[in-house]
Amino acid sequence: MEEMLENVKEYVIDEYVEDDTEITYDTPLITGGIVDSFSMVSLKRFLENKYEISIPDDKATPEAFDSINKICALVKEYMG
Repeated sequence: MEEMLENVKEYVIDEYVEDDTEITYDTPLITGGIVDSFSMVSLKRFLENKYEISIPDDKATPEAFDSINKICALVKEYMG
């Protein structure tokens, strides 16, 4: 799980953080304005490709993508 947390955190920082904003596993990504709805789609695609899973669209909600901890919990739900 630790490796997954770090991988997702690194991706979020590389793709969506434009300044020196400190990101933790609990930082609000959607409600904090770091990730928008368009970015959420690319983040979902990244997760599906990296972890060879399929996340149903109805489960890829802003709530489920609002922190790195929540994202990793969602990914674990769909891993074999």
